[in-house]
Amino acid sequence: MKLTAATVRTLALPKGVSDKIFFDDELPRFGVRVRAGGSRTWIVQYGIGGKERKLPLGLVSALDPSKARSLAKDVLARVRLGEDPLALKHEARARANETLGAQLPRYLAFKRASLRPRSYAQVARHLTVHAKPLHNRPLATLASDRRGVAIVLAKVAEASGPVEANMVRSSLSACCRWLMGEGLLDGNPIIATNKAAQNGARKRVLSDAELKRVWNGLDDGRYGAIVKLLVLTGLRREEIGGLRWDEIDLGNAVVEIPASRMKANRPHVIPLSGPALEILRRRPRTGDYVFGRGRGFQGWSARRKALDAVIGGARPDFVLHDLRRLASTVMHEKLGIQPHIVERVLAHVGHQRGVAGTYNKAEYLAERRRALVRWADYVLAVVTGEESTAQVVQLMK
Repeated sequence: MKLTAATVRTLALPKGVSDKIFFDDELPRFGVRVRAGGSRTWIVQYGIGGKERKLPLGLVSALDPSKARSLAKDVLARVRLGEDPLALKHEARARANETLGAQLPRYLAFKRASLRPRSYAQVARHLTVHAKPLHNRPLATLASDRRGVAIVLAKVAEASGPVEANMVRSSLSACCRWLMGEGLLDGNPIIATNKAAQNGARKRVLSDAELKRVWNGLDDGRYGAIVKLLVLTGLRREEIGGLRWDEIDLGNAVVEIPASRMKANRPHVIPLSGPALEILRRRPRTGDYVFGRGRGFQGWSARRKALDAVIGGARPDFVLHDLRRLASTVMHEKLGIQPHIVERVLAHVGHQRGVAGTYNKAEYLAERRRALVRWADYVLAVVTGEESTAQVVQLMK
């Protein structure tokens, strides 16, 4: 019996049989598999390596007989050439499930052993947050998708700046090199992508009017509290975003960040001015982290967009790191604070580098407290338009 649309409709399972293949008389090993549940599937059966294989070609309802017959002839021709079409199909399916996102946990576990905690957190953020649009991409196609990677990097540059985009690019490239070494990727699509133009070191310093617009555009939520603390303390984004309650001593008005979370790999003590202390006192305690669950604050991009929407056309063109430059500039130029005190406030090595640092281990904690109180007084005067009197926080005895 030749399998045609008409003859296939007449096929019926013998009594007591739940699964049977009806083979075509004209093309051996080509047939229709009929099951008790009602499904009918075109199939080609072939032998290779002493084993019989059954390769489904498609449902009868979706594939006409002539097309199914043509596919079967193609499969049998490939078998005669030594191929195993069913094994190749399974391999292709497995490769399709090998995505970047599926392999990231293995790569990050590999990197954790060789990176300091702060550097590891940075790489993890690059790959899990910024590179998220690439997570579902099969590795089999990622190697040749340079355009898709370039689009993702361009969006990072637009949302977070060229410096962050280039750091994400570097982290992605290192990950792809590792995947190539594991035999999972045939090439590194990052190599031929362009770096974002950084135009040298940033020199942006917000004006008083811009500082006022930013401050007054912040709400009382987590992001608003974080940005205000960045202004008042001069700390870096991840240092405040990842702040833990066990790093805070409200009684003595200080924050003590361990070396593992600092860029210079040195522990840093930050005296808290009255306004900074009040922000932290108002935060609810819902876990180990002040601004998030599990690993600190994560919603940087979304909350920045919300802030930009509030400020509207008056939005200053700035990144959060510019707030450190603002604090440094004002302390030096307007508040007359000595440079080595400003450096210690910002956790720069500066004057304690090299031979000088061998002998000078001074923390200047009292001087830094006075500097940050004067800085907070300046900030409040700018954002409220009123003069305020700085008061040094009294420590617990």
